[in-house]
Amino acid sequence: MGGGREMGDRCLEATIRRELGEEAPGLKVADLAPYAVEEATSLDGLAVPIQVYTGLWSGDPDAVGLQEGVLLRWFAPGMLDRLRLSPDLGDLIRRHVAEHPPAGGSPTSVSLLRDEAPEGTELHIVGVHLYLEDEQGRILLGRRHPNSKYAPNQWHFLAGHCEREEAVSCLAREAEEEAGLIVKSGDVELVHLVHMVDSPSARPRIGVFFRARTWSGTPQVLEPDRCVEWRWWSPDDLPAEIVPYTRAAIDGIGHGRLYTATGW
Repeated sequence: MGGGREMGDRCLEATIRRELGEEAPGLKVADLAPYAVEEATSLDGLAVPIQVYTGLWSGDPDAVGLQEGVLLRWFAPGMLDRLRLSPDLGDLIRRHVAEHPPAGGSPTSVSLLRDEAPEGTELHIVGVHLYLEDEQGRILLGRRHPNSKYAPNQWHFLAGHCEREEAVSCLAREAEEEAGLIVKSGDVELVHLVHMVDSPSARPRIGVFFRARTWSGTPQVLEPDRCVEWRWWSPDDLPAEIVPYTRAAIDGIGHGRLYTATGW
């Protein structure tokens, strides 16, 4: 279990405690301690550090009030080879067991969260992107915050990850939350799709791009921790500091292509 740091988190330990409270309110760990820093790869190929914490807990997984995922269970390290694990997780757990053998030789167990997916299915992250053109044919892009974990200081579409919602509804929500733009579901059309993977161990992503035929409002910076500026750009004069798949999608849309694959 875990997640990304938010503006109100004082430190990384505050982040992990907040995430535990959100994902499993009944799981109370008093002695969390930093153990290792792993790396994940962002959409842009950037290495993102992930602080891993350890803790001691001996509760009942069925009694924690699980809010995310579908199942929380204890597993002895000897069971890891039988499980479908996220990349490098098994090696990290085995390393910790070797470095911290249990007192008295009694078996140690680790609590793992399982996401819901049919056997053999690779879960994808789905993101929606708003393609807006003004009367001069310029495209709206936002410059990401310099401290952003993903693509700092780079230009990108107004975008967001789908929660448990329909894609166009997600698009309308993100447009209003991020920039104060009102986009109605009947006024958008699907214009492109990018299927991407950053590395053999990274979770694949699907980027869905919708063009809004009409909208209301003027772009505003409403989430300054994510985007510090909105600007209209000519597709023939895009900034050098642009997310690579954003550039690829603009090129695809401009040439009438509906699909781009990157990283495969």
